[in-house]
Parts: sequence; structure tokens; C-alpha cells
Amino acid sequence: MIPDGQIEQGASQAEQTAAQPERAAPASEQATAEAERAPAQPTIAAEQAAGSATGDNGGVTSSEQHGTPAPEGQQPAFTAPQPATRHAGEEDAAAVTRPASEVRLEKLSAFYGKSEQVKGVTITFEANQTTALIGPSGSGKSTVVRCINRMHEEIPGAHAEGKVLLDDTDVYGDDVDVVAVRRTIGMVFQKPNPFPTMSIFDNVASGMKLTGKGGRKGAGMKEKVEAALRGAGLWDEVKDRLGAPGVGLSGGQQQRLCIARSLAVEPEVLLMDEPCSALDPIATLKIEELIDEIKHRVTIVIVTHNLQQAARVADRTAFLLDGELVEVGPTEQIFTNPMDPRTEEYVTGKFG
Repeated sequence: MIPDGQIEQGASQAEQTAAQPERAAPASEQATAEAERAPAQPTIAAEQAAGSATGDNGGVTSSEQHGTPAPEGQQPAFTAPQPATRHAGEEDAAAVTRPASEVRLEKLSAFYGKSEQVKGVTITFEANQTTALIGPSGSGKSTVVRCINRMHEEIPGAHAEGKVLLDDTDVYGDDVDVVAVRRTIGMVFQKPNPFPTMSIFDNVASGMKLTGKGGRKGAGMKEKVEAALRGAGLWDEVKDRLGAPGVGLSGGQQQRLCIARSLAVEPEVLLMDEPCSALDPIATLKIEELIDEIKHRVTIVIVTHNLQQAARVADRTAFLLDGELVEVGPTEQIFTNPMDPRTEEYVTGKFG
């Protein structure tokens, strides 16, 4: 239906045309055509406005909503922004909310006594990406991640040689504080390990209390605990029982609680040593979704025996065998077109 104002406008134009009979016929026809076209544009805009109020686009195509400029003198109708389409394996640079640090290993070797478990590994873990370490048992995957945040040296008789660089800082430097290293490079272990005597709230707040990041108890600490639990996808499940023991949660919830505890101190890197090996498929899926979300804030290195999981969550994959780095590259390449025949044999299940 044409609005009353537009009917009056058309009538006025018709009267003006009738009052000027001396105008040439072609000009009169042109004026008539313009009078017929003029109401059509504001009608579309009016229908768009009505559609915006009701949630209906009034039959207007997307090209009319987005691609056609508004007529001169009119304000364009507001259109809600549409989320960008992302495809598997694509890195959305706009989604990186906090640039993290990269980790570089240069000729890293790790020893248990005199036995060399990791043999001269050189690799770069790119910032704000997830890198999966795959390989058969005993290939040195877990030892590599433990060397990155200096957990390896806690084992009696164990030591590492070579360099582990966080950006340009050697974490094994003589003047480097080990506690600061482990605060900057967090770790989630194979088995969930919440502090048994602490509540859910205190489990998350413990790291902040030790490092002084959260201040004392109060609004600031509560906000940071909530932010960490939200970041780990756990807040909605525990917000009404923050005072309950952390060990009372399910296995998958305990693992996400440990991830929240690591995220609370705002690390640059998060190491995950088979974090889903003891979880059911539903809990595993939640952890994998979480990994995809938090990599936009931290650099992630995950050890996994599950090749399907590596294919789902990792941007890059590294294959280790007998303590040596065989091959590293984009995950799709490693699984579909590996360069080394040993990698192909492993990912196709011929051994391992």
C-alpha cells in the first residue's frame, strides 16, 4: 500500500503536468515515468523499516538491503552486521584478542640420567596457533612439552640441553626465574589435578594469589575468577556452587577447572599433555571447542595419541619418532601429503 503522503505527491505532480499543456509530449512522458518511479524507492525503504521492526525483510533481497545505495536525500536503512564465514583451517586474524608469544626450540635434547630421550629437536610453535605433537609412545612428546616450561628438570637425574626461546628470551637462562617461566607457560596434565582441599573458587584463585595478579579477596578477584571460568567454558555449570570442592566435579569439568586455573594468571603459552585421554567423548568435544576458542589469546602445544583429534584442533602438526623430529607442517599436509614416508606410515596406521 502506498502511503498517503506519496499519493498526494503523485497527485500534485499530475496537476502540475495538466497545468502545462504546452510542454512537448516526450517531456510529458518522461515526467510521467519519473512520477511513476519516484514512489517505488521510498516504498522499498518503508517496507525495509517495517521488516526491521518485525524481524521480516518484507521480501526485499539481500542485494537491495546491502548493495543498493539509498536514494539521494534519504538515510540508508540500518542493517545488522553479519558474522564472517570461517572455513576449517583458516586463521581469522580479527579473532586474535591478545597476541601471544611464539616458542622456539633450538637443538633441544633431554636426558634421563645418561639416556637421551629427545635428540636435537628444532621447531617453532607459532603464536596464537595450536600445534599438535603426535607419535608412538616413547617418542619424546611429553618430554618436549615438559622441557618448555622446565618441568623436566624436576625429575631426579633429568636435565635438558639446547635452547627454549619464548620470543627472544631463553627460559633456561641463568637470570631467569623458574616460577615466572611456569606462570608465563602454563600446563594442563593428562589427569585432572584440582587441589583436593580447595573449593572451585579457590582452585582458580590460587595462582593469582601466589603471583599477586588478582589482589586480595574482593570484587577484583571475583571478576577475574569469573572471567577465567567463562574462558574455560565452565562458568554456567558452577556459578551457583563456587564454594563446593573442586574434586566434586566430573572428570571433564575438573579438566576445564584446571584450564581455568592456568588461564587465570594470563599465560602466553598453554601446554596440554594428552588432556582428553581420560575423558568421555562429550567432555572431549568440549575441551576441543575450548582449545579452538582460547588459541586466540594464547599459543597452544598439545600432545595427543588421537590422530583424529589432532586433525580437528591443530593448525600445525609435528611427528616425533624415537626422540627425533621427523616432520612438521600444516596439519592438512601432514595427514594428506606428508613429505617423509615414515610420517605416512604412522598416520595411515601401519605402525604406532
